[in-house]
Amino acid sequence: MISVVIPVKDEAGNLQQLQQELSTVAAEHGLEMEVIFVDDGSRDATWDTIRGLQAADGRVRGIRFRRNFGKAAALTAGFRRARGDIVFTMDGDLQDDPREMPRFLSKLREGFDLVSGWKRRRRDPWHKVLASRVWNEMVSLATGVRLHDHNCGFKCYRREVLNEIDLRGDLYRYVPVLAAARGFRVTEVEVNHRPREHGVSKYGAKRFLRGFVDLMAVVFLTTAGQRPAHVLGGCGLTAVGVGGLALLVWAALALCGAGPAVRVVLGWAGGFLCAVGVNLVGLGLLAELARSLAGASGEPYSVIEVVGDVDTSTFADE
Repeated sequence: MISVVIPVKDEAGNLQQLQQELSTVAAEHGLEMEVIFVDDGSRDATWDTIRGLQAADGRVRGIRFRRNFGKAAALTAGFRRARGDIVFTMDGDLQDDPREMPRFLSKLREGFDLVSGWKRRRRDPWHKVLASRVWNEMVSLATGVRLHDHNCGFKCYRREVLNEIDLRGDLYRYVPVLAAARGFRVTEVEVNHRPREHGVSKYGAKRFLRGFVDLMAVVFLTTAGQRPAHVLGGCGLTAVGVGGLALLVWAALALCGAGPAVRVVLGWAGGFLCAVGVNLVGLGLLAELARSLAGASGEPYSVIEVVGDVDTSTFADE
């Protein structure tokens, strides 16, 4: 079975056509499909539309939030209720073309675990396109996962990817990065992107700032999530070393009675770096302790296959 998870907010004018297109693709390609609409606090007739679609087609399922909790929460709710071994995500604004789904499945058959859409020719305002290109290049450079469109909502996953990825906060933007860090094979496929016909975009300029903060969190999680003491401690010891060297130079200049202005700068800089370094080391140790006490979220590895006499009761049956 294929599950299609679609977070929506005030998209009543688009859902009927979207469901028809999904049904057509399923029929043409012989796909067993369920469609899960997650209403993330809509104020229009979105939920009534979902209820009508479900009454007409048993393959449709609906989840309604009490209020707007955000896309990450909507995706998580959909993933938890999805029954398919393969899960698609797409937006409910009709800009994602369901006819592209067989191309995603073809990539999975090549051995990939996550396939992300690439809106090469975006049907959006120029300023949104420019910001997206700059952002995607920055994410690729920072994470080492080279994709043209990290934030494209049109994606396809094997179930085991979703079993291991935590979407807390707004980290849904970086699922390919998090999956690659776990050893899953990630790729992209160019998709047709259509202009919006109904409703309005839910994204604004403030998304860029939130996304930057999330990017820093993702870089830290993928590099130091399993060894925070090593990373923070290493940075802290480096700062202490540089600060200590500055203080030694300051002391030498003070003994010689030379460079009063330079001594002031070196004294303040050395003291500041030493203080920051000590705090980073302490923070790394506390992070390591917290991780140990919490048991860490998930295992620090990803098992693809087991052979031999292994007690399978120790593995979670998702």
